[in-house]
Amino acid sequence: MEIRIGVTHSPKEITLEMGDEQEELVKKIEGSLNQDTPVLWLTDKNGKRVGVPCDKLAYVEMDPQNEPRSVGFAP
Repeated sequence: MEIRIGVTHSPKEITLEMGDEQEELVKKIEGSLNQDTPVLWLTDKNGKRVGVPCDKLAYVEMDPQNEPRSVGFAP
């Protein structure tokens, strides 16, 4: 699953390829935000660790990649 994380005051987003289940990842993110944890630490499936300050977190977008992607303008 691919996730994209937006950080306030930054034009770039963080993209990670995660191996976790979507529901587990949602619970981990919500838990960090609800517990007032200063940094949300995520580890992608290659072992890369990324820390995002929770107070700078703008959005998290999850793409389960179950649907085939189309190229061009065809439906």
